Amino acid sequence: MAKIYREVFGCSANVADYEIASGLLKKAGFEFTDCPKDSDLNIIFTCTVKVPTIQRMVFRIKELTKSSKPLIIAGCLPKANKKLVEKINSEACLLAPDQVEKIVDVARAALEIKKLAFLGDLKKPKLDLPRCRKNPIIGITQIGRGCLSNCSFCTEPYKGKLFSYPSDSIIKDVRKALEKGCKEIWLTSLDDGCYGFDLGTNLAELLNKISGLNEKFFVRVGMANPSHIKKILDELIQAYQNKKIFKFLHLPVQSGSNRILELMKRGYMIKDFLEIVKKFREKIPELTLATDIIIGFPSETEEDFRKTIELIDKIKPDVVNLSKFGAMPRTEAAKMRQLDVKNISERSIFLANLIKEITLEKNKKWVGWEGEILIDEKGKADTWIGRNFAYKPIVIQSPENLFGKFCEVKISDATTNFLTSKKL
Repeated sequence: MAKIYREVFGCSANVADYEIASGLLKKAGFEFTDCPKDSDLNIIFTCTVKVPTIQRMVFRIKELTKSSKPLIIAGCLPKANKKLVEKINSEACLLAPDQVEKIVDVARAALEIKKLAFLGDLKKPKLDLPRCRKNPIIGITQIGRGCLSNCSFCTEPYKGKLFSYPSDSIIKDVRKALEKGCKEIWLTSLDDGCYGFDLGTNLAELLNKISGLNEKFFVRVGMANPSHIKKILDELIQAYQNKKIFKFLHLPVQSGSNRILELMKRGYMIKDFLEIVKKFREKIPELTLATDIIIGFPSETEEDFRKTIELIDKIKPDVVNLSKFGAMPRTEAAKMRQLDVKNISERSIFLANLIKEITLEKNKKWVGWEGEILIDEKGKADTWIGRNFAYKPIVIQSPENLFGKFCEVKISDATTNFLTSKKL
C-alpha cells in the first residue's frame, strides 16, 4: 500500500482535521512515513491566520512540490485563496476543512495523477470519525465551525457563518476519546464563545454536560471572544468552577484602544473585556488568563498604543500572543492607511519586553505550590511536561515514564514560559 507523508500547521481545529484524515487513511489501508523522501504522496494541512504563516505555507508547498510527488493541499489556504495555491502547484489536489471526510478518495485520485478539488461548504459535524491522534492523551473535539464575527482583518473562510455541532454528538465524541485513554479534552472551534447561539444553547451548558461524565479528566476551553462571553458571563463562570475544567481563559482583546477595536469590528469595548476579567478573577483568583494583541493595526497612533500598554500592565495576563499587523488580501483592513513597518517593530519589541516582565512576575507566584498535575507531553532528555488545574505548564525531571499519569509535585522555580517542579 502507498506510503503517505503528512504535516500540519495552525490551530487545534486544523490538528483535529489532520487526525481525522489520518484515521480515515489508516482505516483504508494506507501507511505513513515521517520522511517526505520515502513517501508516495504528500499531504499538508495549511493555515492562514497571519501573513507570516501564509508565507511559511507558500514555502512548504514549494518545497513539497519540488519532490515531484503527488500533493494534497488541505486546510484553510485552498479554501481562502485557491488561486495562490494553484499558482504554486497547478496539479495538486485541494481539500477544504469541511471536506476532510473525502480524504481517501482524494488520496487515491492524487496517486493516479488525477486532480480533485473539494472546496465547498458542508454543514455536517466532523465527529464520531476514526482518529490517529498526534498525542494519545489529548482528545481534540471540534464543537462547531465558523463564528458570528466579521473582523476587518480576518480572512478565515468560515467567518460570520456559525454552525454549532449538537451537544449530544459532542458528548459522544468526548466519551469515546476518554474510552480510548485520553485524559485531556480540548474543545475547539473558530470561536468557542458563540457556541450554541444558533441552537438555542451555549458554551456554559455544554461544559456542564461534559463535566457530568464520570471519568477523571480535564477540559481546556478554546479561544472565546469577549463580544460573546459577555452574554453568558455569569453562567460560564459557574460552569468553570467545576474541577474538571482547566482554569484557563483565552480571551483575545487585540488592542487597548476603543477606536482601534471599532475599526477592527470586534464587537466589544475595553470596559466589556475588563468586566469579564474582573468577574472571572473574583470567583477564580488563580485563573490563567491568555489574551491576544495585534500591534500596528492601520492608523494606530502613539496614544492608541499607550492605551494597549496600560491595559496589559493593568490586567497582567499570564499569556500574551503578540502579533505584528500584516495586511491580509481582500480584507477591509488592507484598504486602510498602513503603518510604517519600522514603527510596528519598535512597538512590538517594547511591548514584548513588558510582557516578559509580567509573565515572569505572575509565574513566580506559583513557586511553592503543591498539587496534582497531568503529564501530557514528553520533554527533552528525562523531562516531562504536565499541567495543573490552571493549565500552567510544569516541567518535572524523572527517568520514569510519566506520560499520561497524574503526579503530585511541588513548584521549585519559575521562568517566563514554564514552571519547574519536584515530584512529591
